[in-house]
Amino acid sequence: MRLETDRLVLQELSWNDLDEIFAFHSIPDVARFNTIGIPSDKEVTRNIIRGAIEDLSNTPRSIYGWTVRMKETNAFVGQTGMSCSNNRFKMAEIHYHISPEFWKQGYATEIAKRLIKFGFEELKLHRIEAGVATDNIGSIRVLEKLGMQREGLRRKILPIRGEWRDNYMYSILDEEFRVDQ
Repeated sequence: MRLETDRLVLQELSWNDLDEIFAFHSIPDVARFNTIGIPSDKEVTRNIIRGAIEDLSNTPRSIYGWTVRMKETNAFVGQTGMSCSNNRFKMAEIHYHISPEFWKQGYATEIAKRLIKFGFEELKLHRIEAGVATDNIGSIRVLEKLGMQREGLRRKILPIRGEWRDNYMYSILDEEFRVDQ
């Protein structure tokens, strides 16, 4: 499954992406707010992307993972994904990680907006969530720009670089999402 935005292509993860994803997750700024940390070797990265790749043949799907590339140049921008709950709840959580050279150019907003649109229009979800470390100001801005509402604080839930960190939970409901946001 391929998703597109004006500037980006989201292509589902495959084992061919392993080397690039390993190198990407090894960038300290990329790992700053993620709970997986910097992978010690490619086997760690293989285990991280395994779920999304193995879920490709399942119906219904519960895990989606994409690489993000520039439409014009095919340059690697980052990685994104969506984890769906039990179908009964019609809910999913999104995440995105952008290479530092592409920060502050609107790509995270573009990616998150496309994931939300996919979730509501194609998967027929009722609710989409995103968690964000409380000091990840850039990602907080992205979620709020898209109309997501901060629902609360989850105290010391994120294991990041040997410390327990707080997390804000955001959500948007299908009736709240507008494509023009």
